[in-house]
Amino acid sequence: MPDFGWISKMALRDFRKNISRLLLFVSSIVVGIAALVAISSFGENLTKDINNQAQELLGADLVLETNKPIGDQQIDSLAVEMAAEVNFASMVAFPSTGDSRLTQVRSLEGNFPFYGKLETIPVEGESDFRSGGKKALVEKTLMAQFNAQVGDSIKVGAVTFQIVGELQKVPGQTGITATVAPAVYIPMAYLEETGLVQYGSRVEYNRYLQFAAGTDVEELIKPYEDQWELDRVDADTVEDRKRSTGRSFSNLSNFLSLVAFIALLLGCVGVASAVNVFVKEKLASVAVLRCLGVASLDVLLIYLVEIMVMGLVGALIGAGLGTVLQFVLPAVFSDFLPVEVNVGVSWISVGFGIVTGLFVSILFALLPLLKVRNVSPMATLRPETADSTLLKDPLRWLVIFGILVFIWGFSFYLLKDWKLAFGFTGFVLVAFGSLWGVGQLIMWAVRKFLPISLEYTWRQALANLYRPNNQTISLIATIGLGTAMIATLFFLQNQLLEEAKFADKADQPNMLMFDIQSAQLDEVRGKVTGRNLPIMQEVAIVTMQLNEINGIDKKTNEELPDDKDYSRWLYNREFRVTYRDTLIASETLAAGELIPLGARGDSIFVSLEKGFGEGNGLKIGDEIEFNVQGRPIKTYIGSFRDVKFNQVSTNFLVLFPTGVLEQAPKFHVIITKTKNDREAADVQSEIVRTFPNISIINLGTIVETLEDILGKISFVIQFMAFFSIATGILVLISSLIISKYQRMRESILLRTLGASSAIVTKINTLEYFFLGSLASLSGILLSFLATFLLGQFVFEMNFSPAWKEGLVMYLAITGLTIVLGWLNGRKIINQPPMEILRGT
Repeated sequence: MPDFGWISKMALRDFRKNISRLLLFVSSIVVGIAALVAISSFGENLTKDINNQAQELLGADLVLETNKPIGDQQIDSLAVEMAAEVNFASMVAFPSTGDSRLTQVRSLEGNFPFYGKLETIPVEGESDFRSGGKKALVEKTLMAQFNAQVGDSIKVGAVTFQIVGELQKVPGQTGITATVAPAVYIPMAYLEETGLVQYGSRVEYNRYLQFAAGTDVEELIKPYEDQWELDRVDADTVEDRKRSTGRSFSNLSNFLSLVAFIALLLGCVGVASAVNVFVKEKLASVAVLRCLGVASLDVLLIYLVEIMVMGLVGALIGAGLGTVLQFVLPAVFSDFLPVEVNVGVSWISVGFGIVTGLFVSILFALLPLLKVRNVSPMATLRPETADSTLLKDPLRWLVIFGILVFIWGFSFYLLKDWKLAFGFTGFVLVAFGSLWGVGQLIMWAVRKFLPISLEYTWRQALANLYRPNNQTISLIATIGLGTAMIATLFFLQNQLLEEAKFADKADQPNMLMFDIQSAQLDEVRGKVTGRNLPIMQEVAIVTMQLNEINGIDKKTNEELPDDKDYSRWLYNREFRVTYRDTLIASETLAAGELIPLGARGDSIFVSLEKGFGEGNGLKIGDEIEFNVQGRPIKTYIGSFRDVKFNQVSTNFLVLFPTGVLEQAPKFHVIITKTKNDREAADVQSEIVRTFPNISIINLGTIVETLEDILGKISFVIQFMAFFSIATGILVLISSLIISKYQRMRESILLRTLGASSAIVTKINTLEYFFLGSLASLSGILLSFLATFLLGQFVFEMNFSPAWKEGLVMYLAITGLTIVLGWLNGRKIINQPPMEILRGT
């Protein structure tokens, strides 16, 4: 039975002597624990605020949404107050400058929102807007883009409104939403006068209802749900919004926690590395204790107690730092949050962080610490490093298994999906395994092929990469993975932006005009060709819905078992289709064939986009009945197409043959290319002035918007990636400091043998140069692979390496390693050998 009193005394005595080195062990896990606690606390506080502010998120107790006018509803009589809104995408213009842009027009009637408010500058802007007259509220991003001021005019369709307020915040809207689709609020009394709601306009009708306090809205609406389902009316309650918003931000919180978890795992590698060096230094002391009759278990427990104490200290520091850090997170995520987040100490998260920190400290320290069990008393007479071969130690294999179970269990706790947890665990194994393999390969290659003829300083520096107590693998694993994370972000962001800059490509259009009515088509076409601009595509679009799939209508589909029904979304959505008998440049035939009308009797064969068709369980030959303005049209699936939606083109999920839809109500799209932004603005201004119902997308503006969005997203990811980089740098610093104790004897020996300070400095500098280069290059190469795979299989875009960014990252990390290494070893280099020997 171990004597824990004696073990504690021995641990304390050894702890006093080695406290500075053990502090390095602590530093490795602090950042990871801080990130975990901060994200966990932030997520818990965010969940509370979503629950508390759910009414403000929705702005009402019940919202009814549909794409056609909402008639009188039986539930209306139960409401205390009602409001209505019609919203759609349309061009707006600023008469003072002639500038125009596609926005989200919201025509409002009533006192919505009933909970929360439209925050404006000036504050009285909302009340002024509701007082009557041709007044508008305009989103701040739109005001800033066109340098508009309160009091200016804005033209929506055929009506000019006075801007009485700059919208700062709308209930439930995030900064990203405002960037993509800035809103303009106008009174509904003037909607018809604008002339914007015509056939083909994608219009959404909303009705907002407020009920008496204490009403159970979920129970209240149950009798109406079946009818709303048939009428394709979507009902959204406070509880619905609470669930959907909570689920979305729970996913975000879990993703961020995984990023923090990766930082913690990097720290754990640093723990294992630091303890490994610590154990190697203690082998002689362990051998003496074994000679004195101390059991191997007692020796193990002495050092384990030290590790537990320092692990607890590190976890406490990390938990405290994370609690402070969470106060910064609302500002970091402000563009993504629909609610005001009130931060506070989350004791559950703090406790979670402390327990996790202590557990991983012990778990990862055990892997090298178990080697002390194999030190024999004979080591005092015959120096040895103990039998530390992993293959011969089942307990160390058990620890490795425990580490894998921990990684899987922690990721499953966050993701709530065992498949994703296995995927994440696999990713960690592949990443660490790749970097470990690179480290092993480099050490083998240097040992095997190091030329004897090489200059002494270079040979000595390279040999240090594989000599005992080297830090090669631990640095490549930690710095390499941290570099890979942030490099992948930069490379992928650059590639997405490069792919998005279609407006600058010679063969790509940069302007789309849609919602063109048939009576306007000839004149719009004339205005385009009159400016010597090419008409690159002209497409007719027909709006329809789906009635039946293989004879199964919406009501029957609801009664089928879950494994045999079709997606409800298919029946509820609105399809916008075109007709032609040929493929365009962005399409390729994946299966079946395009069958013209009349080729097989009177049957009509349509072509579906492959992902859409197969993803919804549809097959070639299936029968689909569409509803075109009340007229049923029976069709059959004749083919599937691969469609490149990332190309600027009129791409469709459903393609009809010619000869079927020509007489159906439709609108048109024209795609062209202007020579520059000035010409694009002139064309846009002329078309909108003559035909205010036509919406125009300038793809140059879309690219700018995409850059803005990617910038905001990348800032958040970079902020989280910083934890991995910070952990990697801490591990780098601790590894270099630990290696100082290993290299000290070699440097003293070299100085004693007559080596000058310059030679020792050159050897150390070259060693750190090799370490930094190997770590950064390994991470950058891994990021190139990750970027290639993501581009090929997720974003479907060609891979183009970002050499400049890679070079900058390589130079930065290598330079940092050299500087830290130089600062670390300057004491040894600048002092006489005897002075150092007396102090060691």
